[in-house]
Amino acid sequence: MSADGHADLLSRASELLAEHPVVDGHNDLPWALREQVRYDLDRRDIAADQSAHLHTDLPRLRAGGVGAQFWSVYVRTDLIGDSAVSACLEQVDVVAALIDRYPAHLRRALTADDMAAARAEGRIASLMGAEGGHSINNSLGTLRAFHRLGVRYLTLTHNDTIDWADSATDEPRHDGLSAFGEEVVREMNRIGMLVDLSHVAPATMRDALRVTEAPVLFSHSSARAVCDHPRNVPDDVLAALPANGGVAMVTFVPNFVLPAAMDWAARAAVNMEAHGLHRLDTTERAMAVHRAFEAEHPRPRATVADVADHLDHMREVAGIDHIGIGGDYDGTAFMPDGLESVAGYPRLVAELLARRWSPADVAKLTWHNAVRVLGDAEAAARDLSARRGPSLATIEQMDSSFVPRSTGLRR
Repeated sequence: MSADGHADLLSRASELLAEHPVVDGHNDLPWALREQVRYDLDRRDIAADQSAHLHTDLPRLRAGGVGAQFWSVYVRTDLIGDSAVSACLEQVDVVAALIDRYPAHLRRALTADDMAAARAEGRIASLMGAEGGHSINNSLGTLRAFHRLGVRYLTLTHNDTIDWADSATDEPRHDGLSAFGEEVVREMNRIGMLVDLSHVAPATMRDALRVTEAPVLFSHSSARAVCDHPRNVPDDVLAALPANGGVAMVTFVPNFVLPAAMDWAARAAVNMEAHGLHRLDTTERAMAVHRAFEAEHPRPRATVADVADHLDHMREVAGIDHIGIGGDYDGTAFMPDGLESVAGYPRLVAELLARRWSPADVAKLTWHNAVRVLGDAEAAARDLSARRGPSLATIEQMDSSFVPRSTGLRR
């Protein structure tokens, strides 16, 4: 039974979200602000309707029942070395600027308790996750500095394999994690930064699960058994989450959700590159190129039901305590029908209610699992930091095959 058109289910969904709001694991608004207006918040005032430019603004976050957001402080992988570090710091800076600009709506959050406090105040808990281990420039000191600035997860790779971890969408070089990559995971555990395994190769996922002493996160990934895209999570990894305590947060990106969308997305990416554009570009010029391509080559359209299919499977394999939501808004050009913006979460919840998900299960999906995993990472860090101090390891010491690029060399 579909939730479409059922006002009673949407009403029940909105009531549930008022009590148990969405913790969304990944939103790329900071990068969109960089690309579109170079962080000029007057030109993209998210207190007003920005639907002509963005998936995200405050009115639609409120309409969508969002209670906590991990803002992605992502930088593209063509930025390397100190340039990647600087760009990530600029992303951290704009998140701080948003929180300062909209204090009635956004609250800085560093801990699970902060998330609960924001919810009690009726504000949106604002956390940060750094997408791509290239941003730390092979430096554990930089990793710790990001954590002190409020970054609460690191996605080990983005689309490209890095010096110490293999990506899902690039050629492997390490068969998962290198020795230094394993040390990055251990240091993240010690400081309380969640190890985010979205974007990484399955071998990297398995290595991280072997090494980690704290729960892991998939901030925005779906189920590979439902859509066989390398960005998605294999069943054996989903099945390992109960023992680890981690959470896999379903993403809405159509080519990770709908098999028919994968080939179209690949052809659209080639078209973007032919126009001299990055395939993840969402500027006005890029979107015009996308729309022209779509007019000639109709896009397979994912739906709310397709996303719900992934959640049904992930619940069956990993269990209800180990799933969440990470939409990836403003990080991709298109979204499923019914989930076009951050206002769409009630439609997904209504679809799950139509599939006989209980209110208690929905509450775990939307709020409790994500809050619990951050709290568990904090508890692990208290124990680990009492037993060992900061790691002083370097990639040069640990990885004999490491060859530095000239732009990233540190002395």
